Amino acid sequence: MLSVLLEFSMFPTSSDGREGASVSASVSKIIDAIDKSGVPYQLTPMGTVIEASSMKEALSVIELAYEQVSDCERVYSSLKFDIRHNTEDRLKTKIQAVEKVLNRKVKH
Repeated sequence: MLSVLLEFSMFPTSSDGREGASVSASVSKIIDAIDKSGVPYQLTPMGTVIEASSMKEALSVIELAYEQVSDCERVYSSLKFDIRHNTEDRLKTKIQAVEKVLNRKVKH
């Protein structure tokens, strides 16, 4: 069993003048595609974290995300991986481990 946590951000840096400084319309397309894919994810203010069962699955989500903004002239993306064997449901259990040490719930 493999758990791949992937935190990433992806957004166009070129603008057609419609979004101005905001990239929420493009990000919304990406999140909609991820949501429909069924892959567990968590949206944060600065990116998205997904949990995949293989590197292939994790990278396919990146490809899916890119397809949503592939019509843009330039796209920025940043990726971070945490790959661990013999674990699952890490989107929740990593937070629960911190809460256990603190002996209280934390904001997330």
